[in-house]
Parts: sequence; C-alpha cells; structure tokens
Amino acid sequence: MARCTAPVRGHRTASARAECPACGGRGGYGGYSGYRSYSPPPYSSPSYSSSGSSGGGRGSGGRSSRSTKPRWSGAGSSQFYTPEEVRALTPIRDTVEKRASLPDLRHIFLCHAWDDRQGVAKELCDLLVARNVSVWFSENDIGLGEPFLRAIDKGLAKSRIGIVLVTPALLKRLPAAGVADKELSVLLARDQLVPIVHNTTYEALREVSPMLASRNGLETAEMSMADVAAKLAELVTL
Repeated sequence: MARCTAPVRGHRTASARAECPACGGRGGYGGYSGYRSYSPPPYSSPSYSSSGSSGGGRGSGGRSSRSTKPRWSGAGSSQFYTPEEVRALTPIRDTVEKRASLPDLRHIFLCHAWDDRQGVAKELCDLLVARNVSVWFSENDIGLGEPFLRAIDKGLAKSRIGIVLVTPALLKRLPAAGVADKELSVLLARDQLVPIVHNTTYEALREVSPMLASRNGLETAEMSMADVAAKLAELVTL
C-alpha cells in the first residue's frame, strides 16, 4: 500500500500532492484535506513592570515614605520612620537593652568634630538634654587638666550608644586620624553607633570613610534637628 508523503514532503502545492503515490490527484486523505506543516505561534516575551516602592533606598535616589513605627516607639509618639531607619536602628536598640543593666551609663556618647563643639554639636546636645537624655559631651565632661584621650575612653565605656555628628568639619578632620577617628574606631566595632548626617551627604562621607558610610542613620536633610533628637530620645529611653 502506497504511503502518503505529506509528513515528509508536504502537500502545500498541487504538484506536490499530485506526486504523492497515495494521494496523487485526490482532494484529501481519510477526510484530511491536505497536510499543513505546523507553524508555532509567534512568541512574545513577557513584559515585566518594576513596581518600585514609595521612594527607594539611598542607592536608588530616595527614601521610603515615613509611615512606620518601631517596637520601641511609644503609643503617643508623633515620630514616624522609614523602613530603612527601623532596620538601621533596631541593632542599636538591642544594644541599649543589653546594656541597660549596667550602672551609671549615660544614654549617648556624642562624637563630633572639634570645630562643631560650640555650634551644631552643642545644639544637638541641648535638644537631647531637654528630652531627659543624658549625653557625654566633651565640652561639658572633660575637666580642666584632665587627660583628654583617657576622659574620652571612659566616656565611651560609660555610654549605652554613640552618635557621630557627620558634618563638613568632620569630613575634613577624619583623614588626619585625630581624636574623632579614635572614637569612631571604638564605636564601629560594636552595634553602638548612629551617624547623624548634617549639611553634607552620605556620598561625601563615603569618599572619606566607606565603613562609616555603610551605617545607616539619620539625616537633617530629611528632618529637623529637633526630630533627630526626638528619635534618638525614643531609641535610648527604656
């Protein structure tokens, strides 16, 4: 019995069908009106739309909206946080809670550039003290004739956490490896440090200290110094 050649040669033309030993000259085969080769439907790649969050992280050119409250924020608090801020501050809060049982600790050690001691550093210290936060601040806590580095060492040991006021003055001082650099070395070794970026940017800080810039903190470009103090007060108060 002659076999149809359609599966091999196809019957797309009348001459091809005529040459088939089984179907030559006939209009179909077993109700099969000619063989059509399979042509798959055209493939279109799926389109993916990136659904970005409300604002992005620092690397994507923005911050998420402030709509979150961390576990340590009181019910009556008016402060809201971004998810990035909560993630950055949670290890610091853990340190605060672990060190709470140690006696005679200050809430915060304030690390700052010497040039800021009578300006923004004093402003932040005063705002914190007004919220009942005890602050180790060199202008108030180093007595006349007291060894400077030893006093700072004791201040670091006797504080729950440290904050570093990142300003243009600090960025100039850090490469010189002065006192502020030594303070940072101690604080960076533990989950005990919150950068407060003021009148500069994380990008500028990254050029001077990539390790410090890797720590997320609070920025006065996005909130007032009073709000920074309010969040720090919540963070260290038990």
